[in-house]
Amino acid sequence: MDKSARTIVSMRGISKSFGPVKALVDADLDIERGSIMGLVGQNGAGKSTIIKVLAGILKPDAGTVEIDGVAHSRLTPALVERLGIHFIHQDRLLVPTATIGEAIFLGYEKGFGPFVSRRRMAQRAAELMQRYFGFSLPAGTLVQELSTAQQKIVQITRALANEAKVLVLDEPTAALVKSEVDSLFRVLRRLRDDGIAIVFVSHYMQEIEDLCDRVVVMRNGTDVGSVDPRRAGIDEIVSMMVARDVGDMFPKRSHGPGATVLSVRELSLKGRFRDVSFDLRRGEVVGLTGLLGSGAKEIIECLFGLSVADGGTIEIEGERRRIGSAVSAVGRGIAMLPEDRRAHGVALGLSVRENATLASLGRYSRFGFVDKRRERAAVDGLIRELAIKTPHGEALVRQLSGGNQQKVALAKWLSCQSKIYVLDEPTVAVDVGSKVEIYNLLNRLSAEGAAILMLSSDLLELVGFCDRILVVYRGALVGDYPAAAVDGDMLLAAASGARATTKERAA
Repeated sequence: MDKSARTIVSMRGISKSFGPVKALVDADLDIERGSIMGLVGQNGAGKSTIIKVLAGILKPDAGTVEIDGVAHSRLTPALVERLGIHFIHQDRLLVPTATIGEAIFLGYEKGFGPFVSRRRMAQRAAELMQRYFGFSLPAGTLVQELSTAQQKIVQITRALANEAKVLVLDEPTAALVKSEVDSLFRVLRRLRDDGIAIVFVSHYMQEIEDLCDRVVVMRNGTDVGSVDPRRAGIDEIVSMMVARDVGDMFPKRSHGPGATVLSVRELSLKGRFRDVSFDLRRGEVVGLTGLLGSGAKEIIECLFGLSVADGGTIEIEGERRRIGSAVSAVGRGIAMLPEDRRAHGVALGLSVRENATLASLGRYSRFGFVDKRRERAAVDGLIRELAIKTPHGEALVRQLSGGNQQKVALAKWLSCQSKIYVLDEPTVAVDVGSKVEIYNLLNRLSAEGAAILMLSSDLLELVGFCDRILVVYRGALVGDYPAAAVDGDMLLAAASGARATTKERAA
């Protein structure tokens, strides 16, 4: 079958502007039957806009869209769905109190005449799941009782029940653990083999390489190339996204570490980790990694007082400290950037200004009154310093992109002038361009004497950015390696328990 026969969606010369901002500029996109296509690019590259054009949400200023060889001058969401194109959104958009059968057939209820048959919908739902996934979920289960991965399965089944020809998945793995991701990928490969076209939008480059047959890269509102990810590799794809070499992503440090600022000795938390000891020095960036459930996350939670260790000691600048709460951690000069920035890092309903000074209002207050002029001047300086893309300091944080929300979370702690920064997956679900900006900021902080401990599952990030890397395996610290002496494979081996092999290679 030639390419034209395989192509189910052909978008040509798509342009779209919002006032002076050109979101799409003469962009092309082909979606082929029986293929998994990755769609990647930085925030603002045009991914979301071209998907919204295909969904019928936005009308392009120029260009053509053909579906099954038929040109459509005006798409609507209802028409697109009738044509077999379905969207699996990051937010699951399912009715929580509906049963599985009701959620799958909402708007397309099965029954006899005017009567809805819940039994028939449940039976059909089970048949579809068994056919495509090899299992079915209990028919009477409510959506709110399902895991995130199971809700994703219900969304996909709903599309398949309506004879989907194309599935567009937007960051489908963002809230899934590794085993759930593996299960989802098996399902997607099975659907591809059944002839369904899949568009996979993700910031996770390793997943793109593992899953996709080809990858379309967008930059500055247009497509800049289509490659086979297994032949091109992650480095080439990232270079296409940012128009620079991957090696240039990580800033070079011209300063050396200073005096020890944090000393952890035999720290333990029953059932989580035991006898963990390490030092963190001024101007140093130390990585921390481990598999899910290794105890790495619990270690940083203890350092910020979110959990209280039941053994061991923590010293800050030579003085033993008990950190029993987040308040006491902040008082000792420790800042923490949580993984889930939307839930814990920022207040979405507050402005950039309010978020940036949330932890340091005392610096701008006198006799209980906030000096608004001084506060605004400080926040404007942080916005410039961090290159936060916002129209002004009074814009709500929920209106910003994920990368800029992460910068606001960092701004909150910068205004506190913290000594120690504990970062939990600081670049997760952030586009490559924003990652580079975050790395540059952290590098500047370390140059000014801040000590940084960074938990990350991105092994490329750890090797490229950190000075040293700590590896946790089943609650024990099994390695403390100079970043220059290890690679991602060696770190993964250590995190999986192959300690002797990794130490020997690192040496």
